[in-house]
Amino acid sequence: MSIKEMIREHPDVRGDENESLLEAVKHAMYCAAICNSCADACAAEEMDMKRCIRLCLDCADVCTMAYRVASRRTDENRQLIRSALAVCIEACQTCEEECRSHDHAHCQRCAQMCRETADDCRKALAALNDEVHADGERSTFEHGAA
Repeated sequence: MSIKEMIREHPDVRGDENESLLEAVKHAMYCAAICNSCADACAAEEMDMKRCIRLCLDCADVCTMAYRVASRRTDENRQLIRSALAVCIEACQTCEEECRSHDHAHCQRCAQMCRETADDCRKALAALNDEVHADGERSTFEHGAA
């Protein structure tokens, strides 16, 4: 089963899939699972991994929120999706930085997944901004914008 195919079959999508958003949804789902698993593996390590566990769990929760919001296509709420993607980018960047600082294989794998997910969310956010502008709206939402 493919989440991309599921979204493509949605009656409100009908050929307007937004491929970059589909990729971000898929990777956010994977990232949530990997971060959750990394947090569990960190709990089994002998050294103090409290910060890493916390950031992995935060990232897993944010990624779950992002993929759930972004996969709902009925009466699409682009502003909320853009906000969710920006928060996902932030959580992934923070988790990646922490995990990258540890030599554990599970942390390195988690850091890589977070990096890929943040990159995909940036692409999806840019594509959504382009869609908003094409529809005549002036709003641009960027990660890190005040």
